[in-house]
Amino acid sequence: MIRSMTGYARVVAGGAEDGRSWEVRAVNHRFLEIVLHLPDSLLGIEAELRRRVAQVVKRGRVELWLRHSAQEEQPSIRINPALLAELRGAVGEIAELWDAPLPEPDPLELLRWPGVLQAREIEEIQPEALLAHLDDALQELQASRLREGSALAEIFLQKLGAMEEILQSLRVQLPGIEARLAERLERRLGDLRQQVEPGRWEQELVFYLHRQDVAEEMERLTTHLAEIRQVLQRDEAVGRRLDFLVQECNREANTLGSKAGDPQVSRAAIELKVLIEQLREQIQNVE
Repeated sequence: MIRSMTGYARVVAGGAEDGRSWEVRAVNHRFLEIVLHLPDSLLGIEAELRRRVAQVVKRGRVELWLRHSAQEEQPSIRINPALLAELRGAVGEIAELWDAPLPEPDPLELLRWPGVLQAREIEEIQPEALLAHLDDALQELQASRLREGSALAEIFLQKLGAMEEILQSLRVQLPGIEARLAERLERRLGDLRQQVEPGRWEQELVFYLHRQDVAEEMERLTTHLAEIRQVLQRDEAVGRRLDFLVQECNREANTLGSKAGDPQVSRAAIELKVLIEQLREQIQNVE
């Protein structure tokens, strides 16, 4: 089953009161790109995080966050009121010792005193527990991508079925198309048929019909469509292979259109190219 390159997952990594969670978002990208948004305390396991993501995702841009809503709601720094009171008391003692009034201390100057501003304490992060929850988030991401991939597969099958119907209808009409081409050639040459050497007329007719023959392109296109159906069943990253097969389909449809000597073949080639382009656009979302 194919997988989409887009997906999202969020898994709580601690208790409800802890507020810590993994958030994973995947979008389309030509290659695999992993972007980590982590606290400094987890930089030591960055390689392991990348390895675990790469085991699940083979193609796309993956962004990974460790969120901590409980800490985000708190201020990042706080004031030490006890130390601040001691500093103001010390200024008062200096005024008494000098027996001279002193101005009130500047609050901004007091903030520069070591210890007045304190950083918010952050709970120690246990990497082992976080890695286990990361695996849960990656599995949820994979399920999300599989659901989107299933929807894409339905679209692909509809487009493939429509193209196969066009080819089958055209295949049934080929004998009549060839007869009309031969009749048209005869009308154009008219009396010239009497002026050519025996056997040359038949050679020219065969050559003309061969140039207008689209059966080979139709067979190759049918083979490519069957291969796409098989690839859709593989449990692996198939986006690049599908993209290549669609390019081959487009090449055959272009040749079909350039060789078309009948309006029915021209219309069929246009319809096929429209469906192939729609298929190509959707394949850009496949891993």
